[in-house]
Amino acid sequence: MKKILVIHNKYKLVGGEDIAVDNEILFLKRFYEVETLFFENKTSNLLLQFFYFLINKNLKSKRILREKLNSFSPDVVYVHNTWFKASISIFKLLKQLDVKTIIKVHNFRYYCTRHYLEKNHLNGELSCKACGLKKSKNFINKYFDESFIKSLIVVRYGKKYFNIIKDFNFKLLVLTNFHKNYLMELGFNKENIEVLRNHIEITNEKKVSNTENYLVYAGRISEEKGLEELINSFLESNLVNTKLKIVGEGPKSKNLIDKYGLNKNIEFIGKLENKKVLDLIRGSLAVVTGTKLFEGQPTILCEASMLSVPSIFPDSGGIKEFYPESTRLSFESNNFKQLTEKINLLSNKKIVFEESRNNNLYIKKLLDSNLIKKQFEKIINE
Repeated sequence: MKKILVIHNKYKLVGGEDIAVDNEILFLKRFYEVETLFFENKTSNLLLQFFYFLINKNLKSKRILREKLNSFSPDVVYVHNTWFKASISIFKLLKQLDVKTIIKVHNFRYYCTRHYLEKNHLNGELSCKACGLKKSKNFINKYFDESFIKSLIVVRYGKKYFNIIKDFNFKLLVLTNFHKNYLMELGFNKENIEVLRNHIEITNEKKVSNTENYLVYAGRISEEKGLEELINSFLESNLVNTKLKIVGEGPKSKNLIDKYGLNKNIEFIGKLENKKVLDLIRGSLAVVTGTKLFEGQPTILCEASMLSVPSIFPDSGGIKEFYPESTRLSFESNNFKQLTEKINLLSNKKIVFEESRNNNLYIKKLLDSNLIKKQFEKIINE
């Protein structure tokens, strides 16, 4: 039985990527001997934290990894997020020791940090599809944590990350064909990129009968996720006696709660564990997102399809790869008037039923566990 070491730096606010990594670990444990090495961005030493930011290196993380490699002797090291405690220095160690390494690239942030100070960062659009930022009159946007200094450091990190994953010729796993083509356009070797979608495990797929008409948004509450535009699109819709329930937290939470919290049709629930989010989705009319970004694999939307709950989503990036071409509930990215029109379609029970059924059949075939298992076996045996 092959031995796999999974490395992941957890996010400060748990999101879809953290959930996807946890699900994948449980899936891999069925077929391999798996151990994990998790890092968390928590430290009470602010000076030390700034130092990590500055040098993009963590000697302690490197030492911990070396010890893990010696004690476990994995056949394959499977790396997810490295920002920032794990640091990109672990890649240099893995290369130095000639350890078979595969990296799953969940998002597009490496791109905008690499091109941050260049004209093509925004691609001539209102906002960057990778980070969601709009053009700034200042020298640099506050890309990270509302701080110019931290933003410059993150940009530096992104440049180094991009160069390492490209120059070291590690095997890269992405979640969509869109992302694979995107990397190839940036000069990555086609032979080093494979599409491997995240496995999703839901024990009880049965959708409960609606006891209340409501839509669900679940995710980070931030500018790039388009939540305020989504709220306004929902309020402009013609759905009657229907709520929008918002799950999650983020930098725009307070602002949006202050602005819309008293509206009887908007409910801010806050942070929930994944099981409770799934229970909420089971009883909903639909799941909806207004994200302005290129996304990887939208965990919540895929879970909704597994539960036979329809989704309304933008057609940008690779999101549409997780839905049949016949779907009638996708809208043009950033076209929030069209989003309102799609929300209005939820009053048509026939459309809701057909979308629920078609999405469920499609996602089960796309994310078939045997298919993903065979794809992963092929990748690690190459």
